[in-house]
This record gives sequence, structure tokens and C-alpha cells, in this order.
Amino acid sequence: MYRLFIIFVFSFISWTQAQADTFDHSAWDQLLKQHVYELSDGKTTEVDYDGFVEDKIKLTNYLNTLSAINKSEFENWSEDEQLAFLINAYNAWTVNLVLTGYPKIDSIRDLGNIIFTPFGKDIVSLFGEQISLDDIEKDLILNNFKESRIHFALNCASISCPSLKTEAYDGERLEKQLHDQMATFLSDKKRNYLDGNNLRVSSIFKWYDDDFEDSDASINEIEDYFIKHSELFDSSSADTQKIKSGEFKIKFLKYDWNLNKRN
Repeated sequence: MYRLFIIFVFSFISWTQAQADTFDHSAWDQLLKQHVYELSDGKTTEVDYDGFVEDKIKLTNYLNTLSAINKSEFENWSEDEQLAFLINAYNAWTVNLVLTGYPKIDSIRDLGNIIFTPFGKDIVSLFGEQISLDDIEKDLILNNFKESRIHFALNCASISCPSLKTEAYDGERLEKQLHDQMATFLSDKKRNYLDGNNLRVSSIFKWYDDDFEDSDASINEIEDYFIKHSELFDSSSADTQKIKSGEFKIKFLKYDWNLNKRN
């Protein structure tokens, strides 16, 4: 009997520790499934901000659970769990920011001012501090994780942004989720397409060009990035061969900052 008790105690401690090493994003996952719609092309999504307005209490409660996590708890998680947490935090607070001006805004940039862009405002309560969306992206993510695919996962509430996923990011499935987001973004002909000898690509590659360098594969240019990932590019076989051969020039598309709202 005593032995069974000891086994139970150690099992409970192990279960408790496992729970402490993860974070439950199910509330955010449910909101995304209810209010984010995948379009027929399978490449983009639209956000039902009216639905988020109706569920504002649920969103606020989720944000409060994020704010309740302290730095020591966060640092006890795996890197994938940490990164999933930060991506979800960025996307959830971006939606919350939009709601502060919705429906009277046409773009998230309408919420900025002369001094700060909306992404530079200290609207996020995380790890006991008031920080900005830029702080999450640049300081907490880019400074700590060598992961260019976050640029396909962070959503800035605009049409040209990577699509807001219809599910929450999860530490256990993060690798597949990031790969899927990269494949979806690269194969979206609205964001990246071959036009004669010009490969017209998202301005994200211009703004964050250093993040797409891959020293292991000797990738130092955006052209090489697309050559490396040409198998993900949704185009004719002739276009694919042109990309693989490097017979193209990069041209950056104008960014559409209109709100990614459901019509």
C-alpha cells in the first residue's frame, strides 16, 4: 500500500511538472476557429472582427492568462513552447488592438500617430511590463530565436500580411505549423509570382532581408531563398525551372495595409 502511495505521489508530481511546462491556448484556438475564415484559394484568411467584438470578454480573459505568466515560468518551457506562446500573444494582442478602433478604421495603421506606429505602442502586458508588438517581434522573438518562418506566422491585421491561422500555435506541433505557413505564403500568387523575368515578392522580404539568410545553405540573398524553396512555389513547371535556375530579378510588391476583415 505504501509503495502504491509513493508511485501515485511521483506520478502526480510528474503530471504537475508537465502541466507547468506548457501553456493552454485552447481559448485562443476556439476564438480563431469561430472568427477566422479560410478563403476558397486556401492561401488566405479573413477575420470576422464583428464576431471578435461579440466575444471580447473571452479575448480579454485569454490575454489576461498570457499576462499572468511570469518570466521564470516562461523560461522553464521548451523553445517551441516559448515561441508558440509569443506568436499567439502577438496575434491575439493585434486583434485586440484592431478592436479598439473597429469598425471606424480601414487599416490598423489608422491607430498610429505622429510619434508611434500602432506596433510601437505599449499595449501589451507581458512578463510584468507594458511593451509593444514591436517588442514581442524584435526583442523577444528575433533576438532569441533563429527562425525566419515567424514572418509567415505573425499577423499584422492587413491584407498583405501572412494569413492569420485558423488555429492557435502549439509547441508540440510548431514545426509543422511553421512549415505549412511558409509553404502557404510562398505559394500564394497574390503575394509572390513570376512576371516574365521578374519575381515579384512580398515587401516582407525587403524589410526583414537579414532574417532570411541561411548560413548553413550559403543563402545570402532573397533570390537564393526562393531558389532554395522553389519546390514550394505554386507555378507552372517552366516557371519553377526558371526560379531554380536563378534566371529572374526580384521586384517588391506594394504592401496592402487595408484591414483583413471578412466582407
